[in-house]
Amino acid sequence: MLKEERHRIILNEVALHNRVLLTDISEVLNVSVDTVRRDVIKLDADKLLRKVHGGAVSLGYSNTNVQNKEIYAIAKKTRIAEKACKLLKNGSVILIHGGTTCLELARTIPVNLSLTCFTLSLPVAMELCKKPKLEVVLLGGTMAKESQIASGGHAIHNLSKVRVDYGFIGTGYVDAVYGLTEFDWESVQVKMAIVQAAKNPVLLTISEKLNSQNRYKTCELKDISTMITELEPSDARLDDFRKAGIKIM
Repeated sequence: MLKEERHRIILNEVALHNRVLLTDISEVLNVSVDTVRRDVIKLDADKLLRKVHGGAVSLGYSNTNVQNKEIYAIAKKTRIAEKACKLLKNGSVILIHGGTTCLELARTIPVNLSLTCFTLSLPVAMELCKKPKLEVVLLGGTMAKESQIASGGHAIHNLSKVRVDYGFIGTGYVDAVYGLTEFDWESVQVKMAIVQAAKNPVLLTISEKLNSQNRYKTCELKDISTMITELEPSDARLDDFRKAGIKIM
């Protein structure tokens, strides 16, 4: 495989999943980890992604000042956010995790809605604070420097004390059989706690992540009450998910 083709695949994987491991990319490309590391160093130098220990993150994920046009599949994520807002009513108590799709939800919430919003994400909290009728509660924990999302035992303990109407999460990978999965164990623990804290856990995901899986399971698909994609609910690509018994928007 030519270097240019490897770079294209790496950039696509990073854009799609926000953060990837060098070991995972080496399996996708069928090359050594050292080769992937050199590729990532070059792409970092070209300011096309950001190299982190053991992997890489997208610029849209690691830089809160990035413009919307630089965020992967922003039109699809905006459509997902618009659908998610239809669930919200005055007086609702919600919890929004983090990542680019959750951040788009925070941006999309109408200014005339009165809500109580919990979040573990500093960028999401800052966006929510722009809405005058929202009460914003930032749950503490160990702050990840790339994503600026709180995790760890303190965050999970805080989540155990919360009960919300809707808990909005993204995912790295989702499959109708294997459920929601991630490569990062810390992220899984936090998302599991969000699912448990919500009367209605809601998955926000672009359709490119459908039928994919990774190492660690966040939850079974049946543990999610609603899945929102940019697709029409009747789209054939959602048939297996619809058969699993969750609401599709």
